[in-house]
Amino acid sequence: MPLTQAIPVARPKRFDVFGVRVSATSYDEVIAWCLDRAAQGKGGTIDLMAVHSLITAARDPKYGAKVNQFDIVAPDGQPVRWALNKFHKTNLTDRVYGPELTFRLCAAAANAGVPIYLYGATDPVLELLEKNLTEKFPALQIVGKFSPPFRPLTPEEDAEVVERINASGAKIVFLGIGCPKQEIFAYEHRSSIKGVQLCVGAAFDFHAGMKKTAPAWMQRYSLEWLFRLCSEPGRLWKRYLVTNTIFIMLALREMLGGSGHGKPIMEEDAEPLATGGQ
Repeated sequence: MPLTQAIPVARPKRFDVFGVRVSATSYDEVIAWCLDRAAQGKGGTIDLMAVHSLITAARDPKYGAKVNQFDIVAPDGQPVRWALNKFHKTNLTDRVYGPELTFRLCAAAANAGVPIYLYGATDPVLELLEKNLTEKFPALQIVGKFSPPFRPLTPEEDAEVVERINASGAKIVFLGIGCPKQEIFAYEHRSSIKGVQLCVGAAFDFHAGMKKTAPAWMQRYSLEWLFRLCSEPGRLWKRYLVTNTIFIMLALREMLGGSGHGKPIMEEDAEPLATGGQ
């Protein structure tokens, strides 16, 4: 049965974490917001922010300004959730982990009759992903999928991608092309793509069975980075060495009261959001 919503769902409140506007939110709240936007035929942008993406946004003003225009920037990493709780007393009991949100949102979309689109990864990964999702959720409407080239799209290709996604009728668009490419893509298409865009990182690989998730106890104690580092040391060692160290330094500075990033973002003070499908 198609979803209907009588009362619009409010966007979660955002807080300043090292200069990045991070949303104090939960799985249920993000899913409700997505389905509400889908019911209204409106677009939107959502990022699932781990430490790597947080530090990237904090260190790169141009990239950070783009991320700060997103509708929701949920705490994907446990340290990001910890920072919200520590510095803003948000009392979040869980993070909003990209692969888990993808799974839960697909279940909700199947129940609500909301069509989705898969953008990212390789063709073999997308085939496995579609197979696994439809086996798990037979009612899920996957109305399109596309594996973009590992290079910038030409203007013609970009226009074709937008047309293909919009013509599919997708209300939710999962982006799995990695940070920061997926966030830049979502930002640049916030007014042209009609569906809600979610930057879900490696969720495609996990649900396609190409990668394994960390054990629950490692996720709970903020050790997922160690599990992934051991799984892909050559690719990830520099990322975690640099970004984890910077995160610790910024957190220590915050605790010592030296950064000034200690107040919530008031919506009237924030830059206006420009999302698609209005």
